[in-house]
Amino acid sequence: MLKKIYLQTIALSALLLTTACDSWLELRPQDGIVQDRFWNNKEQVASAVGGIYASIIDVIPEKVFVMGEIRADMVSSSFRITNNELEILNSNILPTNPLTDWRDFYRIINYCNTVIAFAPSVLEKDKTYTQEALKAHVAEAKAIRAWMYFYIARLYGDAPLKLSATSSDDEIVPIAKSPQKDILAQIEKDLLEAETDAPSTYGTREKDHGRVTKYMINTLQADVYLWMEKPNEALAATNKVINSSKFGLVSNPGARGNSWFSVVRAGNSNEGIFELAFGSDYTLRFGITNYPMYAIFGLGSSSTYRRYQASAYVNEEVFTEDLIDPTNYDTRADESSLTMTTGVIRKYDRTSGDSPFNVIMYRYADVLLFKAEALAMLNRGAEALAIIQQIRTRAWAIPQTEKSPDPANIDGSGGVLDYILEERAREFAFEGKRWFDVLRHAKRANYKRIDLLLDLTARSVPVERQQSAIAKIKDPNSHYLPIYQYEIQTNKLLVQNPFYK
Repeated sequence: MLKKIYLQTIALSALLLTTACDSWLELRPQDGIVQDRFWNNKEQVASAVGGIYASIIDVIPEKVFVMGEIRADMVSSSFRITNNELEILNSNILPTNPLTDWRDFYRIINYCNTVIAFAPSVLEKDKTYTQEALKAHVAEAKAIRAWMYFYIARLYGDAPLKLSATSSDDEIVPIAKSPQKDILAQIEKDLLEAETDAPSTYGTREKDHGRVTKYMINTLQADVYLWMEKPNEALAATNKVINSSKFGLVSNPGARGNSWFSVVRAGNSNEGIFELAFGSDYTLRFGITNYPMYAIFGLGSSSTYRRYQASAYVNEEVFTEDLIDPTNYDTRADESSLTMTTGVIRKYDRTSGDSPFNVIMYRYADVLLFKAEALAMLNRGAEALAIIQQIRTRAWAIPQTEKSPDPANIDGSGGVLDYILEERAREFAFEGKRWFDVLRHAKRANYKRIDLLLDLTARSVPVERQQSAIAKIKDPNSHYLPIYQYEIQTNKLLVQNPFYK
């Protein structure tokens, strides 16, 4: 049954990507859905790789936003929020909450494992399938597997580490958790191997943004190395992207204009590094109310579907306003991204037929601020501050949010790293990164900056729950989600996160 489901998914996923994204994918497995009839030619491998991307597009945009934002301090509930989301937002996380279920991540990982396991066999069956093409396909699978495990490591801490394919029901066996450090080591290994074989380009900017390239891998490496507290490696990874001269910040130096719109909502700008591409006709075929982020943010100020809006903290402190000159504003908080007066998040607004229809996962601003963070960790504070200024200049950031930390004050309160964290809040508002950013900074050097999490909790949890929530956040085990109850019941080798026992 599992084998049949997997191969049907490949067929449907390839169909979705072929019609909604680009023509680089062939349609479907040509020889049916039986595995021993599937891995026979290069077109089938391409379909299997396409299935990985389609499975990502199906679940990741909303999942990443929810898990990366609702435990943080930049969103608040709107009237369509679900009870399960509200419990997490209020710091009341239970193993019975289905939002803690990790199966979406592991489903994608299994698709990656299957390509890694079975694609090499096609070399002997299809003489037109080259070693170079095989390596590129496996590199894509390894990079995406690493990306999914990076989410798992940051969300769950310790978790099962499975690197072999499960292609039939009799291969389903219980697996115990591996330590987070082992998962991170495997992520590092996968990315180093993938970097060697991944293409630098697929020929067009649209394809390069929608698939794994060396530069997507380098950006992900920088993210991982910062989490692992390896600033030298993170710096080297960012420099590979920067030195390629393929990317730049989209800016309008003469006037505010709509440069921010062209980066975040239009997609496929010179700033994009990795984007989930739904295709230019997505809203035409499926309807505007089916676009991935519609169920979270609605559309425009009058939508009745909204589950989240910007918190008061965003308006009052993250962006704030120029009370003397209202025409002076940070372009990252203008009407195309956020309605300051109502808190309506408009960064993901779409209209029917918007082209292209992309959700951005990594962009060049990520690389620059990753580099600033690595430089700061290496006590090169002045260089880090110069990068922050570069980001702020592009965004027309206002003086009210400008800081002048001592370049020698790296990780103290109000230091360079705090300024980087503040700038990341402005640059990547509502892009599913806030919780991970704050946790990364807080846990560094054995939780030297636990105050960052304490302050975040005090800002985000209702007053009547604050004392309980603050007491919880002091325990590092609470920073990771529980194992969903279903998994505990069906896999007797799993041990629950001790905070939730």
